[in-house]
Amino acid sequence: MPEIHTLTVAEVVTETPDAHSVVFELTPEQAEAFRYRPGQFLTLKVGTAARCYSLSSAPHEGSRLKVTVKRTDGGYGSNWICDNIRAGARVEVLAPAGVFTPKDLDENLLLFAGGSGITPVMSILKTALRQGNGRITLLYANRDERSVIFAGELAALSREFAGRLTVLHWLESVQGLPTVEQLRTLAQPFAEFEAFLCGPAPFMAAAKQALKDFGLPKNRIHLEKFVSLGGDPFATQAPAPESGETTALRVDLDGTQHEFTWPRQRKLLDFLLDKGLDAPYSCREGQCSACACRIVSGEVKMLDNEILDSEDIADGIVLACQSVPLTDAVSVTYE
Repeated sequence: MPEIHTLTVAEVVTETPDAHSVVFELTPEQAEAFRYRPGQFLTLKVGTAARCYSLSSAPHEGSRLKVTVKRTDGGYGSNWICDNIRAGARVEVLAPAGVFTPKDLDENLLLFAGGSGITPVMSILKTALRQGNGRITLLYANRDERSVIFAGELAALSREFAGRLTVLHWLESVQGLPTVEQLRTLAQPFAEFEAFLCGPAPFMAAAKQALKDFGLPKNRIHLEKFVSLGGDPFATQAPAPESGETTALRVDLDGTQHEFTWPRQRKLLDFLLDKGLDAPYSCREGQCSACACRIVSGEVKMLDNEILDSEDIADGIVLACQSVPLTDAVSVTYE
């Protein structure tokens, strides 16, 4: 059962007519549990459901955490937050999670954001500018000028870091939807950069194809994808029944190798947490990628998967929260 925290809303900022930022003020006692890396997300208890929202704040900005939420048609979570959350509200939240984060802040970065996909990208951008020394190019696509979240902040950062930051705006109302060919032309000058993509699925698919077309290696293309959580990670989870069959498990986590005897009916994440390992996770429903790891040898079965694509699976990536062993030995690494 993940540890549940209750945070107090300090303020709600109207970013655009359809987007609101919810700012949480941490107490000194909460600060350690909410240490985070740029690009990570929070899981919020939203009415009767749970939703994952990326942090648009940056770690160096202090004790205030900010998530930015854009209304979507029929979106239960986004509309509930925009209509109901006010300063002083208390919200149940899980600790930060996610792997959509640069390993090296000194890298040159090519950032693609579509609509509210700017949220984790903004956290990465601000952190890399303040704490790294690489060049950063942001391609930011929106429906129209009124839809541009953080327009003023991006303009100010472009002036302050004129030698390092380039912001390219793409407006559907002016230029139409971007094609693979157009994105490839825009991205080509930055073919050696590390790429991070977040936005609507068609936009990310086009941007990913554009990058692949000019040969950017797959391990330098990072995507952030979310779907609405079907389960409730805030609810108590009943332990799964266990059989007598086991698998020899080898795990490489944070540079340390561990060996265990893994019960065949036990999900990998649950087992590692029971063993005291600090394995990453968030939703535990197979609907985010926070618990993703790579199978080095052996084979597992994923009971559910709504986030990994066929290329991820072909590369051996699995969701630890949904994986049970199929072979007598399995080796896993967290990259």
